[in-house]
Amino acid sequence: MLSDDPNNERAFAALAEIVRRRAAESGSEEDPLAAPTTDDERERAADLAVWALGEELAGNPRAWYPLIEVARLSVRDDHEGTLRRLTTASERDPSGRALVESLALLREAGQPVDALGLGVGHWRPREHDPEVARHLVLAAVEAGRPLEAKQHVASLDLYPDQAAVADLRTELARVVAHAEQTIPGT
Repeated sequence: MLSDDPNNERAFAALAEIVRRRAAESGSEEDPLAAPTTDDERERAADLAVWALGEELAGNPRAWYPLIEVARLSVRDDHEGTLRRLTTASERDPSGRALVESLALLREAGQPVDALGLGVGHWRPREHDPEVARHLVLAAVEAGRPLEAKQHVASLDLYPDQAAVADLRTELARVVAHAEQTIPGT
């Protein structure tokens, strides 16, 4: 399934779980008796196996989801590599789903300024999933930039199906209004 659609999240998750389980249980080829013994060693072996799987699948020029999964594994240890993978993933996906996932990952990692940089550089409000706006607005608020958040809400005006984004626009306008009241100097 992944050779047909390298962005099939369910198939990737299922294969990653198999790879994780096998890596956590088995030793290396050089020393099969050297199976990971501590929880940390098992977790590291499992993460490395998923990393290898993601890197293998990311070789497909249509693949963006494996890049996000590898970025998820590297977000704490390799800032530049994470941003490079998320940028590539966002560039490969014309729908904007990869950008949504990338922004969510950066926000969860406490990196809202990096999320803003990635989002501003890649968001196409007319074409992309409107959820990009949610993450950009929240990242701007988290970074203490409510005026920038307001601009991202306004960008929803460019989306062709205004009825589809009406509730989102209302929700995000409330978030921005609350941020303007609580962030000093705004």
